[in-house]
Amino acid sequence: MSTSEQAPESAATATSPTPAKPGPKLDPIYYNWSNTFSILLSRMNGTRDPSLEQKYFSEQDALNEEAYCRRCETNRDYLLKYSPIIRFMRDEVEKLGGDLNEKNIHCRLCTQEQSGGFHIDHGILLCANKFRNRGHQEDTLAHEMVHAWDHLKWKVDDDNLKHQACLEIRASTLSGECRFTREFFTRNQWRITEQLQNCVRRRATLSLMARPGVKDDVHAAKIVNEVWESCFRDTRPFDEIYK
Repeated sequence: MSTSEQAPESAATATSPTPAKPGPKLDPIYYNWSNTFSILLSRMNGTRDPSLEQKYFSEQDALNEEAYCRRCETNRDYLLKYSPIIRFMRDEVEKLGGDLNEKNIHCRLCTQEQSGGFHIDHGILLCANKFRNRGHQEDTLAHEMVHAWDHLKWKVDDDNLKHQACLEIRASTLSGECRFTREFFTRNQWRITEQLQNCVRRRATLSLMARPGVKDDVHAAKIVNEVWESCFRDTRPFDEIYK
């Protein structure tokens, strides 16, 4: 071999970069507290970045998916067995030919700002990563069970916005999610007079705004007002509003 010729480098030599020094290993607890503190600080000083917050919470959901779903399923099974309102609604749904159980009440992660959902063909969705505690999950499950009862009791038109507004009014009224203690201690809603009515109107309007065909909050509120009297006063299958 002449001095001007070089032996070809091996593929490993030619393409392998110099190994980088490993970075410092982050303690998960420190990472969580550090990022949570940064988020709170940015909210306080007016530099909040919703996209960064969403990214952080999405990462946490992905890391904790199994734990969230396991906790949700444990609470679901407990509520089906011991919660008075859940047991009552389960029995009332059964009287109409439905069957709500652990096989069609599903715990999943949700990316939208919701805590649950209902579909007549698939059952109830519980958003495992959105619950503050078992009480919050109980309210959500009761809400969706009222939807299930309504769909079995009446012919509901999914494209009729008045029907949808009525469903949301009844579910928020009867599930217990608008009782005074829930509003006062977890949502900072401190009205004393007509607290229940204001909560139901607010939640029904917000739910309706997510539906196709609803232009804005004014349009949603108008539809809610059109059906308010009859739907708010209809407490079936309860004798009175659950508190």
